[in-house]
Amino acid sequence: MGASDFANLPHIGEAVRRKEDYRFLTGAGNYTDDVTMAAQSHAIFVRSPHAHATIKSVDIAEASKMPGVVGIFSGKDIEGKMGGLPCGWLINNPDGTPMKEPLHPILAIKKVRYVGDHVAMVVAETVEQAKNAAEAVVVDYEVHTPLVSVADAAKKQSGVTIHDEAPDNQCYKWTLGDKAGVDAAFANAAHVTKLDLVNNRLIPNPIEPRVAIGNYSRATEEYVLYVSNQNPHVERLLMTAFVLGLPEHKVRVIAPDVGGGFGSKIYLYAEDVCLTWAAKQLNRSIKWTGERSECFLSDAHGRDHVSHAEMAMDAQGKFLAMRVHTDANLGAYLSTFSTAIPTILYATLLAGQYATPQIYVEVDAWFTNTAPVDAYRGAGRPEATYLLERLVSRCAWEMNLGQDEIRRRNFISSFPYQTPVALQYDTGDFPALLNRANELAEVAGFAARKAESEKNGKLRGLGYSCYIEACGLAPSNVAGALGARAGLFEAGEVRVHPTGSVTVFTGSHSHGQGHETTFAQLVAARLGIPVENVDIVHGDTGRVPFGMGTYGSRSLSVGGTAIMKALDKIETKAKKIAAHLMEASDADIEFANGEFTVKGTDKKIPFGQVALTAYVPHNYPLDKLEPGLNETAFYDPTNFTYPAGAYVCEVEIDKSTGEVKIDRFTAVDDFGTIINPMIVEGQVHGGIVQGIGQALMENCVYDNETGQLLTGSFMDYAMPRAADFPNFKLDTLSTPCTHNPIGSKGCGEAGAIGSPPAVINAVLDALAPLGVKEFDMPASPHRVWEAMQKGATTPTQQPQTPSLAASTQGRPAA
Repeated sequence: MGASDFANLPHIGEAVRRKEDYRFLTGAGNYTDDVTMAAQSHAIFVRSPHAHATIKSVDIAEASKMPGVVGIFSGKDIEGKMGGLPCGWLINNPDGTPMKEPLHPILAIKKVRYVGDHVAMVVAETVEQAKNAAEAVVVDYEVHTPLVSVADAAKKQSGVTIHDEAPDNQCYKWTLGDKAGVDAAFANAAHVTKLDLVNNRLIPNPIEPRVAIGNYSRATEEYVLYVSNQNPHVERLLMTAFVLGLPEHKVRVIAPDVGGGFGSKIYLYAEDVCLTWAAKQLNRSIKWTGERSECFLSDAHGRDHVSHAEMAMDAQGKFLAMRVHTDANLGAYLSTFSTAIPTILYATLLAGQYATPQIYVEVDAWFTNTAPVDAYRGAGRPEATYLLERLVSRCAWEMNLGQDEIRRRNFISSFPYQTPVALQYDTGDFPALLNRANELAEVAGFAARKAESEKNGKLRGLGYSCYIEACGLAPSNVAGALGARAGLFEAGEVRVHPTGSVTVFTGSHSHGQGHETTFAQLVAARLGIPVENVDIVHGDTGRVPFGMGTYGSRSLSVGGTAIMKALDKIETKAKKIAAHLMEASDADIEFANGEFTVKGTDKKIPFGQVALTAYVPHNYPLDKLEPGLNETAFYDPTNFTYPAGAYVCEVEIDKSTGEVKIDRFTAVDDFGTIINPMIVEGQVHGGIVQGIGQALMENCVYDNETGQLLTGSFMDYAMPRAADFPNFKLDTLSTPCTHNPIGSKGCGEAGAIGSPPAVINAVLDALAPLGVKEFDMPASPHRVWEAMQKGATTPTQQPQTPSLAASTQGRPAA
């Protein structure tokens, strides 16, 4: 079945209400913190108050005597007994030498390297007893100077060494592209645009903090870890194979309902291993529930790039070549996918939607005394899009072209298209996306709205962003060649019951994406049964055959295709059963709308009858088929999928306060085949909100002198709220993916990828008359106000040359 056939099936494209929402909205969800084990005790972690210090001693004498305490562990208890937390992606330097990979112990050994680093774990009968005992643990530190800023790390002048294995604090240098070719193109360019920018650090803050429960049975020598995690099979693999050295079949990882992840719950964290290991040491279940302050300190952060970019153009604004240098902050230790974010998932997307013939990228990755940095919604793709779309808009302003016009001149026009940075796009229609975005955003009326704002003493600006992303995070052979230390396939099992109802076991994991509905629609469409007759099981290594989890917008295109392949096997076997029942050849059996028919006859039987026959095989070809109707399939894609979109943002700025108001926001996306448009719309809304959050208010800040986290609570770290936004105008156009049977591309990260540059380009457009040429996120009121004051000292005449396309927005001077 091809993608076009699949898209026409019943249930596909229907806005079915999410099956899982009833239990969530009525408080019946089952989250990790809702789980209570027999003989359960509680853990509290003693965390470092210093960013960089030597541990001289850990005194637990008084704490051990306190009421309810059953165990206290520190670095000396694990030293030499287990491995460190592994990094799942190996990056090589240009000379072929591997990156530096210092030990990441589950409890600090001899040294702490960021505020929040794990020093000791206290286990007691109650949370209150554990907290009291944790306060009684006395740690003697010798405090050292910290290194916080990635820009400072890149200067190599700090005199700070975080890991002995990396004396200069550099983890790796990585390059991609033809440097000589790019240099030659720049030498012959009519115009070169240059841009320096910062992609600010973010703290994920899912609504549910991380939680874990470790359990061990002496009777069976089996471990069970309940954890709030996006990929339990990967968690189990990393913990057993790399850290604890346990037989994988003796460890079960269960991730029940998960209240949001955004990437921050992909990883194997120290707490998870500590609880699993200590459960055997103490022979009791141990539970840890993270508090919001711990989320700020120790959950993996996102972004944190400092970059320089240049674009070479001919006299008509056609792109000839681009070169980029990025310094990426990895934090104090390597998190699970951290090394891949500023390389494989960032540099390979720098072509964007444009036919730039040559691109060369250099990435230097650095250790600092901050929390580890890893994937956050979009994972490298937002960083690439932000850099590229900021640069393209700057090119337009310097060439005196409209923001939309310069994009049209450089769009990729034919597919498949091989980019100069490794990826090959299979399909797309970028001009159509931009045309529809301009129409929905009513760009033709912008000049009148701008004039009205000026009458009211306000500034108005229009910003564009045209993104493309690589989703699916596969195929495994390509990922392996690029440094992945695991396969990136997916597994699905379809179990048809005697009555014709179905249970699906998927290696994908849902933490807000609506899999229980979308996957049910997929199965119902193929088998011609009601959506309510399909149940989805995920998040349990004891029930699901295997899986690589959910991230990178891979669930439907990879996990869904694995289910489709299992359904192919179900259909093949079911046709043989139907053929036997109708005394025909299975080659003559057709299946559609839940019925098996014999070609050229009126003979037909329903799917339910075939299912019952498989389990009650009184009239059954036992000489040819086993009873039952249960199949498993694995799927490894042949390419990434490539969602794309065009976003237009219109802002109004209050001159007196610097407050930026999003007045209009339009997003037109190409997600390929859409199963449930209501769920897609929700995903896009959430992504746009997170992207605008980064652009306008979110900013993780450490003190450069002490390494203390200055934005350690919601008092200091602003999060977007509903009142901060207008109603978004959304639409989708579809060019189905050519290499999966569903035709889907992925939608979960798009909004967070496309929105930040659209917002900042709009802010810069509004500030152009004041001479403001550059601005880094977030565009919070005081930062915008300061920029206006500095810019106003040298006001720049705004160009008045009309755009060659629909937009007539102002342009910052070159």
